[in-house]
Amino acid sequence: MTFRQIIELMKPRIALMIALTAITGYGAVVPKVDPIALMLLTLVMVLGSAASAVFNHVWDRDIDRLMRRTSQRPMATGAGTPALGFGLALALMVAGMVVAHSVFNWVVALHLFLGGFVYVAIYTIWLKRKHWTNIIIGGAAGSFAVLAGAAAVDQTQWMLPMVLALVLFLWTPSHFWALAILLTEDYRQAGVPMLPVVVGSQRTAWCILVNSVLLVASSLLPWGMGLLGNVYGGIAALSGAVLLGFNLVLVSNPTRRWAGWNFAASMPYLLLLFIAVFVDKHW
Repeated sequence: MTFRQIIELMKPRIALMIALTAITGYGAVVPKVDPIALMLLTLVMVLGSAASAVFNHVWDRDIDRLMRRTSQRPMATGAGTPALGFGLALALMVAGMVVAHSVFNWVVALHLFLGGFVYVAIYTIWLKRKHWTNIIIGGAAGSFAVLAGAAAVDQTQWMLPMVLALVLFLWTPSHFWALAILLTEDYRQAGVPMLPVVVGSQRTAWCILVNSVLLVASSLLPWGMGLLGNVYGGIAALSGAVLLGFNLVLVSNPTRRWAGWNFAASMPYLLLLFIAVFVDKHW
């Protein structure tokens, strides 16, 4: 297996998103940002996320072969053995937990483990191939990153991190269901019961809209509860309105084109919320 294939196993884009999520939790409670702490926190979260990603590649190698988007993944093509993949995943998770415990505290290490456990055991092994709620429950994995980032600073400041974790929990279905509309035929071919496969694109679009209403409402809670100020509230409201606008268009026109636009819009929406937390707290 080549170095490039090993990096592909680790899903670096997802690892970066998880790291940014943890950094947001850190920034939400820290009085003054420490660049070294940020780098170490990023390392910890990348290691944990990469461990889960590698396991996912190994476990899903059979269905990955059946989908066009994933058929060329290293494990799907046989470039690496399951033993190698499982060993790498274990090594990455242990390394992440050791660094988390030694540099920060055991709570950070625990959240890192719980995030990996939800993604691996609850989502990948248990629910992904069995029920359309897979991404709803499995989406909790990303929420632990926010809590880990906050715990790296102060384990007693839990209210704002918990609300932000709720936002992450609700963001995942809206984001992923839009992608699932794009990949409906792939998932149907592989026998994976993602929501569009089970209920179709039209009903999935309505589910995205309902979920996004809850998402935008939850994103305003930090402002409404006085945990963050008007800068955050304004950015959350405006970006939420844009996201809901895309959702409404998808409901009226549930095509792959608008599913793609909804998927694309969900990423900058979350990034704007992350930036808003930092701007409101530190500038």
